Amino acid sequence: MKTLKKHFKYYPLYLMILPGFLLILCMRYLPMGGIIIAFKNINYADGILGSPWCGFDNFEFLFKTKDVLIATRNTLLYNLAFIVLGMIVSISFAIALCEIRNRYAAKVYQSIFFFPYFLSMVVVAYMVFAFLGMENGLLNKNIFSLFNMEKIRFYAEPKHWPGILVFVNLWKNVGYSTVIYLAAILGIAPELYEAAIIDGASKWQQIVYITLPSIKPIIIILAIMAIGRIFYADFGLFYNVPMNSGALFSTTQVIDTYVYRAMTKLGDLGMAAAAALYQSFVGFVLVITANWIIRKIDSENALF
Repeated sequence: MKTLKKHFKYYPLYLMILPGFLLILCMRYLPMGGIIIAFKNINYADGILGSPWCGFDNFEFLFKTKDVLIATRNTLLYNLAFIVLGMIVSISFAIALCEIRNRYAAKVYQSIFFFPYFLSMVVVAYMVFAFLGMENGLLNKNIFSLFNMEKIRFYAEPKHWPGILVFVNLWKNVGYSTVIYLAAILGIAPELYEAAIIDGASKWQQIVYITLPSIKPIIIILAIMAIGRIFYADFGLFYNVPMNSGALFSTTQVIDTYVYRAMTKLGDLGMAAAAALYQSFVGFVLVITANWIIRKIDSENALF
């Protein structure tokens, strides 16, 4: 009873938490009941609960063909490139924006970096096509012909697409991450830089010994969150930008597009649920592992 009275005096805080708690419960935890679809042979007439159980048959679809291995490899390698390069480029841009003395110019550059984030991936896909198209693309029609270079069939040659997709992803999303790092850098106490300047520290030394250590917690948090989604891919990027070209599947197919194409052919809900559960489970394991490694190295910066 004494404990209840102790907690009751904090009821305004509990009321403030309630909307967020209900939102997370409804949007994140209740849908987890759909996990059973991954273990059922869904029959639309009998519904989800009435359909017969099928064990791990739906998971066999994911592992019995070589295509899923290629999709898994592509998903992992692309996401690793997105995480590492995205972090490097975003932090570099954030530091560069902080060094611009003209605040108006800094706001303009910041808006330019952020603008692509709001573009639909369908729009981005046609912008890329305007550059890479065989007949009327800017590169083939104007630039390559200007230097007497042979035209490149971008939408028929898979070898070009790892670089193209990484570049498009950076161009579209780097502004969002830059704003986050910029906010973290602006929160660093100016006295630290003033003391470093008095001690004769160069700009590079200020970045290495003040800026980067100060924003290390936000870097780790964003990295762990990105690692947790390393088995997910941007469906719009990998489906729309290569124009769903079958000739490019060896370098553009990822787990999400693989499942979507299989779904459109088979219409198997159980297989799709199995793929989503597989992605979530591996992402959960990776988050726990990454956090465990960080806690071993520097326990103060671990998430939990």
